[in-house]
Amino acid sequence: MKRRTGAGRSIGVALILIWSLGPIYWAIKTSLQTEADARAKPAHYLPTNPTLQNYSALLSGNSDIAPQVRRSAVNIVIECGAATIVTVLLATLAGYAFARMRFRGRNVLFYAVLATMAFPAYTTLIPLYRIMSTFGLVNTYTGIVLVYVSGFVPLATWILHNYFASLPVGIEEAGLVDGARRLQVLWHLLLPLARPGIISTALITFLFAWGQFLFPLVLSSDLSTQPLTVVIAALQGRHVVPSTLLNAAGVLAIIVPAALALAFNRYIVNGLLAGSTK
Repeated sequence: MKRRTGAGRSIGVALILIWSLGPIYWAIKTSLQTEADARAKPAHYLPTNPTLQNYSALLSGNSDIAPQVRRSAVNIVIECGAATIVTVLLATLAGYAFARMRFRGRNVLFYAVLATMAFPAYTTLIPLYRIMSTFGLVNTYTGIVLVYVSGFVPLATWILHNYFASLPVGIEEAGLVDGARRLQVLWHLLLPLARPGIISTALITFLFAWGQFLFPLVLSSDLSTQPLTVVIAALQGRHVVPSTLLNAAGVLAIIVPAALALAFNRYIVNGLLAGSTK
């Protein structure tokens, strides 16, 4: 019975891996082919004559879509980086306040912040667009970053609240007794101890921001602020682009989050677990 259970589990895991990694493998395989090889019938499951010409065309500018891909790559790095910095800063202060400070309405406010995570994102899309349009924030880095921050701060606050709540209270009390202010205690004593939680929060926020599509699609209608995820999707409808180039652009888009996820997997897992254990 145990052998059957183990075999069934292995088969299930294998099917999930094939379902999840199959499209990624096919994109990598296609990006390493010429357009003629990619369209060959029957299809080749391995690149017969692998080449890096598609990546070279995108990175060197020898392609019509290269300027768009490179500009959108800069956009996504700026937007995700800025959103991560602002989110971590606000969530650190909020997480510390909710975990350590005692003030009227603390629990109500904390759970109100967490409750915003229960609302589907698309329900706020139209109101957000109208607000951004009113203040002239459509097609701006500021508008996209503000939307990202408003969406990611609740989760980041939850994670960091749990980290600060798990730290020894005696360290903070000793600092306050010695005459340090709360911000000094936070900066010099608690932040070094909470560094794993802060790194986890930053990684999770950056990865979530990198994967955004709907909000930047609506809030950025020109290349000046469109991230790579939106531009790649838009290229399929606006231009006649070889599938090999599109797949190469897609592979470039997943390299950064994939590298971060593999390199800092322990921090990401710990951060998600910290947000689920309280």
